[in-house]
Amino acid sequence: MMRIAFTMAPGRGDTDLLLERLARTLIGRGARLAGVVQTNTECANQGLCDMDVRVLPDGPVIRISQSLGAGARGCRLNPEALEEAVGHVAAQMEAGADLLIVNKFGRHEAEGRGFRPLIAEALAREIPVLVGLNRLNAEAFHEFVDGMALELEPKLDALLCWSRDAMGLAPDMDETRARG
Repeated sequence: MMRIAFTMAPGRGDTDLLLERLARTLIGRGARLAGVVQTNTECANQGLCDMDVRVLPDGPVIRISQSLGAGARGCRLNPEALEEAVGHVAAQMEAGADLLIVNKFGRHEAEGRGFRPLIAEALAREIPVLVGLNRLNAEAFHEFVDGMALELEPKLDALLCWSRDAMGLAPDMDETRARG
Protein backbone atom coordinates (compact mmCIF):
# COMPACT_ATOMS: atom_id res chain seq x y z
CA MET A 1 0.00 0.00 0.00
CA MET A 2 1.32 3.45 -0.93
CA ARG A 3 1.82 5.62 2.11
CA ILE A 4 2.39 9.13 0.85
CA ALA A 5 1.14 12.42 2.24
CA PHE A 6 1.71 16.08 1.52
CA THR A 7 1.22 19.37 3.27
CA MET A 8 1.01 22.98 2.13
CA ALA A 9 1.38 25.82 4.63
CA PRO A 10 0.06 29.20 3.48
CA GLY A 11 2.95 31.60 4.24
CA ARG A 12 6.31 31.92 2.50
CA GLY A 13 8.70 29.45 4.11
CA ASP A 14 6.08 28.07 6.52
CA THR A 15 6.16 24.55 5.05
CA ASP A 16 9.95 24.53 5.43
CA LEU A 17 9.72 25.51 9.10
CA LEU A 18 6.99 22.95 9.77
CA LEU A 19 8.90 20.07 8.16
CA GLU A 20 12.08 21.04 10.02
CA ARG A 21 10.19 20.94 13.35
CA LEU A 22 8.68 17.59 12.44
CA ALA A 23 12.07 16.12 11.53
CA ARG A 24 13.65 17.38 14.74
CA THR A 25 10.79 15.90 16.79
CA LEU A 26 10.85 12.52 15.05
CA ILE A 27 14.64 12.23 15.29
CA GLY A 28 14.34 13.03 19.00
CA ARG A 29 11.89 10.13 19.29
CA GLY A 30 14.28 7.71 17.60
CA ALA A 31 12.88 7.62 14.06
CA ARG A 32 15.34 6.87 11.25
CA LEU A 33 14.72 9.61 8.70
CA ALA A 34 15.94 10.12 5.17
CA GLY A 35 15.30 13.23 3.12
CA VAL A 36 15.90 16.96 3.38
CA VAL A 37 14.51 19.97 5.17
CA GLN A 38 15.07 23.50 3.91
CA THR A 39 16.27 26.64 5.64
CA ASN A 40 15.90 30.03 3.98
CA THR A 41 18.15 32.97 4.89
CA GLU A 42 17.07 36.41 3.73
CA CYS A 43 19.63 38.23 1.58
CA ALA A 44 20.19 41.89 2.39
CA ASN A 45 18.66 44.39 -0.08
CA GLN A 46 17.57 41.74 -2.56
CA GLY A 47 14.13 40.55 -1.46
CA LEU A 48 15.43 37.04 -2.10
CA CYS A 49 16.81 34.35 0.16
CA ASP A 50 19.57 31.79 0.16
CA MET A 51 18.14 28.28 0.18
CA ASP A 52 19.94 25.52 2.05
CA VAL A 53 18.85 21.95 2.63
CA ARG A 54 19.96 19.76 5.50
CA VAL A 55 20.22 16.10 4.64
CA LEU A 56 18.45 14.10 7.34
CA PRO A 57 19.20 13.07 9.95
CA ASP A 58 22.31 15.13 10.64
CA GLY A 59 23.72 16.75 7.52
CA PRO A 60 25.45 17.83 5.46
CA VAL A 61 23.89 21.22 4.74
CA ILE A 62 23.93 22.06 1.02
CA ARG A 63 23.27 25.46 -0.57
CA ILE A 64 20.77 24.75 -3.36
CA SER A 65 20.30 28.35 -4.52
CA GLN A 66 22.66 30.28 -6.73
CA SER A 67 23.14 33.99 -7.20
CA LEU A 68 22.16 35.01 -10.71
CA GLY A 69 23.02 38.70 -10.32
CA ALA A 70 21.04 41.81 -9.52
CA GLY A 71 18.72 41.98 -12.53
CA ALA A 72 18.40 38.27 -13.24
CA ARG A 73 15.05 36.54 -13.52
CA GLY A 74 14.26 32.86 -13.50
CA CYS A 75 14.87 29.86 -11.33
CA ARG A 76 17.68 30.29 -8.80
CA LEU A 77 17.88 26.59 -7.97
CA ASN A 78 21.33 25.10 -8.53
CA PRO A 79 20.49 21.74 -10.17
CA GLU A 80 23.93 20.25 -9.41
CA ALA A 81 23.55 21.05 -5.71
CA LEU A 82 20.06 19.53 -5.70
CA GLU A 83 21.40 16.34 -7.28
CA GLU A 84 24.18 16.26 -4.66
CA ALA A 85 21.49 16.34 -1.96
CA VAL A 86 19.57 13.58 -3.77
CA GLY A 87 22.72 11.42 -3.74
CA HIS A 88 23.16 11.87 0.02
CA VAL A 89 19.50 11.01 0.62
CA ALA A 90 19.77 7.89 -1.56
CA ALA A 91 22.70 6.72 0.57
CA GLN A 92 20.72 7.39 3.76
CA MET A 93 17.76 5.40 2.42
CA GLU A 94 20.11 2.49 1.68
CA ALA A 95 21.34 2.63 5.28
CA GLY A 96 17.75 2.26 6.46
CA ALA A 97 14.90 4.70 6.90
CA ASP A 98 11.51 4.69 8.59
CA LEU A 99 10.29 7.77 6.68
CA LEU A 100 11.35 9.91 3.72
CA ILE A 101 10.75 13.65 4.05
CA VAL A 102 11.10 15.80 0.91
CA ASN A 103 11.00 19.53 1.58
CA LYS A 104 9.31 20.36 -1.73
CA PHE A 105 7.97 18.70 -4.83
CA GLY A 106 9.32 21.45 -7.04
CA ARG A 107 9.79 22.10 -10.73
CA HIS A 108 12.56 19.52 -11.09
CA GLU A 109 10.39 16.85 -9.51
CA ALA A 110 7.46 17.92 -11.72
CA GLU A 111 9.77 17.33 -14.72
CA GLY A 112 10.83 13.87 -13.47
CA ARG A 113 14.15 14.87 -11.89
CA GLY A 114 15.33 15.83 -8.41
CA PHE A 115 13.79 13.75 -5.64
CA ARG A 116 11.08 12.22 -7.83
CA PRO A 117 12.95 8.92 -8.48
CA LEU A 118 13.70 8.58 -4.74
CA ILE A 119 10.06 9.18 -3.85
CA ALA A 120 9.10 6.36 -6.23
CA GLU A 121 11.85 4.11 -4.83
CA ALA A 122 10.76 4.77 -1.24
CA LEU A 123 7.16 3.92 -2.08
CA ALA A 124 8.26 0.74 -3.89
CA ARG A 125 10.24 -0.24 -0.77
CA GLU A 126 7.21 0.58 1.42
CA ILE A 127 8.95 3.50 3.12
CA PRO A 128 6.33 6.18 3.88
CA VAL A 129 6.87 9.57 2.22
CA LEU A 130 5.93 13.06 3.37
CA VAL A 131 6.26 15.88 0.85
CA GLY A 132 6.02 19.66 1.08
CA LEU A 133 3.98 20.99 -1.82
CA ASN A 134 3.15 24.36 -3.35
CA ARG A 135 0.24 25.21 -5.62
CA LEU A 136 2.55 25.77 -8.61
CA ASN A 137 3.51 22.08 -8.80
CA ALA A 138 0.39 20.54 -7.25
CA GLU A 139 -1.05 19.28 -10.56
CA ALA A 140 2.18 17.48 -11.52
CA PHE A 141 2.43 15.97 -8.02
CA HIS A 142 -1.13 14.65 -8.11
CA GLU A 143 -0.52 13.15 -11.56
CA PHE A 144 2.67 11.51 -10.30
CA VAL A 145 0.97 9.90 -7.28
CA ASP A 146 -2.21 9.13 -9.25
CA GLY A 147 -4.37 10.74 -6.56
CA MET A 148 -3.07 8.38 -3.86
CA ALA A 149 -1.53 11.04 -1.58
CA LEU A 150 -3.25 12.19 1.57
CA GLU A 151 -3.35 15.93 2.25
CA LEU A 152 -2.36 16.78 5.82
CA GLU A 153 -3.27 19.93 7.67
CA PRO A 154 -0.15 22.12 8.00
CA LYS A 155 0.10 21.57 11.77
CA LEU A 156 2.81 19.71 13.65
CA ASP A 157 0.34 17.46 15.50
CA ALA A 158 -1.29 16.32 12.22
CA LEU A 159 2.11 15.53 10.68
CA LEU A 160 3.28 13.70 13.81
CA CYS A 161 0.12 11.62 13.96
CA TRP A 162 0.33 10.61 10.28
CA SER A 163 4.08 9.92 10.51
CA ARG A 164 3.69 7.74 13.58
CA ASP A 165 0.86 5.77 11.94
CA ALA A 166 2.72 5.46 8.62
CA MET A 167 5.83 4.16 10.38
CA GLY A 168 3.70 1.64 12.28
CA LEU A 169 4.36 3.06 15.74
CA ALA A 170 1.72 2.94 18.43
CA PRO A 171 1.26 6.26 20.26
CA ASP A 172 2.80 4.87 23.46
CA MET A 173 5.77 3.43 21.55
CA ASP A 174 7.26 6.84 20.70
CA GLU A 175 8.93 7.19 24.08
CA THR A 176 9.98 3.52 24.25
CA ARG A 177 11.68 3.74 20.86
CA ALA A 178 13.46 6.98 21.79
CA ARG A 179 14.97 5.28 24.85
CA GLY A 180 15.72 1.96 23.12
